[in-house]
Amino acid sequence: MTPDLVGRRPALEASALVDQLVPPPHFADAAFENYLPDPDFPSQAQAREAMRTFGVGATRRAIPGLRPGSGGKGLYLDGGFGVGKTHLLAAAAHAAGTRAAFGTFVEYTYLVGALGFAAARDALATFALVCIDEFELDDPGDTLLMARLMRELTDAGVAIAATSNTLPDSLGEGRFAAEDFRREIQSVARLFSVVTIDGPDYRHRGDITAPAPASEDDVEEAGSAAGATSADWHELVGDLWHVHPSRYGAYVKGIEVLGLRGVAPLEDQAQALRVVALVDRLYDRDVRIVASGVPLDQIFPEDMLRGGYRKKYFRALSRLTSMAAPR
Repeated sequence: MTPDLVGRRPALEASALVDQLVPPPHFADAAFENYLPDPDFPSQAQAREAMRTFGVGATRRAIPGLRPGSGGKGLYLDGGFGVGKTHLLAAAAHAAGTRAAFGTFVEYTYLVGALGFAAARDALATFALVCIDEFELDDPGDTLLMARLMRELTDAGVAIAATSNTLPDSLGEGRFAAEDFRREIQSVARLFSVVTIDGPDYRHRGDITAPAPASEDDVEEAGSAAGATSADWHELVGDLWHVHPSRYGAYVKGIEVLGLRGVAPLEDQAQALRVVALVDRLYDRDVRIVASGVPLDQIFPEDMLRGGYRKKYFRALSRLTSMAAPR
């Protein structure tokens, strides 16, 4: 059994943050060759070739003496959850090797906060390709910050590849007063060529239905095995307030199985968004979940599933049910 999850306070040295910008374990073997497009949705094969071509072009522009004057470019993969956007993004990063940085949107915003804008920009400008997964503009501060960062990186010749569930010119809608920041949002959108991927969620090929909740005894048994731990749902949700989302990967480090006792619907949006971030990091690390309480597909109330963050919540539900499925 691994140490308790609740109460962990991972510390990340600022100097190590850039070194950790690599694809997560779940996508350690992601390659263009093992991305299998659904033949019923030609956009998947088209997206694979677009990302492959974009990545090759980015690394070629990284030849010393050419990049500063070449100008960077952007490619934006838009589509629903479970169509392989992150797989393709990780494949591009792997193909570029040490010339690529890979991180989630929140990890890049945290990097700027930890290093300062100029130092973060200069560090990222050493890469040929910067990959941004789960790109979203959830608040005005992030909008201003990321718009400036990406403009300055592309001006320096860095190529930027991003994935999102929202088209770039629609970022922020339903989350904050996006119209007040339309100029910044449009400046982000202009950086990218957009490739849309269609298709169903490959994890389910149908409706999201969570497995039946486990018994308390099953949760305790699962959480007592080697590489496993367990936590009370309410305590875990409360503990997330004390850890920055950019550290959730370190927060769950070493956990292979997570038992959750007394899962219940979330009460507010702020709680829910932190749970989404945690689910993403658990999924990145292929953690198996055994949970009691309500079914995992009932943790987000209906009003949340109809709101501005609904795509994030449905992605989290898809990943949760995948991690909780019998193995």
